[in-house]
Amino acid sequence: MATQRPSEPDGISLRLPSPVVELQDDRLRRHGVRLLLKRDDLIHPDVPGNKWRKLKFNLEEARTQGFHCLLTFGGAYSNHLRATAAAGRYFAFDTVGVVRGEEHLPLNESLEYAASAGMRLTYMDRTTYRRKADPDVLSHLTSQFGPCYILPEGGSNALAARGCTELVDEIAEDFDIICSACGTGCTLAGIAARLQQGQRAIGFSVLKGGDFLSDEIRRFQREAFEAGTNNWTLDTDFHFGGYAKRNPELDAFISDFEDRHGVLLDWVYEAKMMYGIFARASSGQFAPGSTVVAVLC
Repeated sequence: MATQRPSEPDGISLRLPSPVVELQDDRLRRHGVRLLLKRDDLIHPDVPGNKWRKLKFNLEEARTQGFHCLLTFGGAYSNHLRATAAAGRYFAFDTVGVVRGEEHLPLNESLEYAASAGMRLTYMDRTTYRRKADPDVLSHLTSQFGPCYILPEGGSNALAARGCTELVDEIAEDFDIICSACGTGCTLAGIAARLQQGQRAIGFSVLKGGDFLSDEIRRFQREAFEAGTNNWTLDTDFHFGGYAKRNPELDAFISDFEDRHGVLLDWVYEAKMMYGIFARASSGQFAPGSTVVAVLC
């Protein structure tokens, strides 16, 4: 078995540090807002953005503990399942993806890619899935698939939060606010933990009823850094109906953004965050002269 380490990858070319580019848009300029894009989506086409940052230290830990298989969880459209499958292929891990709900054929694009990268897909009813972290559920899975390094849904744990701090270190420009889409809250927890005095973070929940993420963000910070921070806020107004939900208004924004800037926003996460940033700028929630960073994952 190959022994390459995630920090010194062999056979995978990572674009690190990821670029920081300024977005020129009159809709922001008229409100005195400068927007920088942290293009983490360009780190790697198969393991982009916070997916890589969350996996990096977990892959190292799995290797250190002697595991040869990664087992993780996600919905049918999970980018995390896809990225874990790719990481397994590049770093010589077997992978198992536990998918919420029943199997539907043909597979959607995300699950088809995961399967093509060697991931074994198994399905779990929604009632059991809600208990996926319980010892008896995990014991059943490891008895079925053998010893596995368990990655939580979304790859979110203390090691993942630590990995997400590194994106802040890569931003040489001064900024006031940094924004991230939130599915589990782990990325925001890591980002906020690395900010300098006076800087703030905003997380845009892509989940309907996402207020519970505030408790999750605090938990990730305690587990990863032994203390929480008060330099972040969670915005729950731009979920557009919930996770993996969209509507014509969001689709129109995505199309217009691509026409203006040549960047196609991911509709599950990035587009909702970016829509929220423009809405906040339009309503004067960013002070004139503010520099805002938007993390594209």
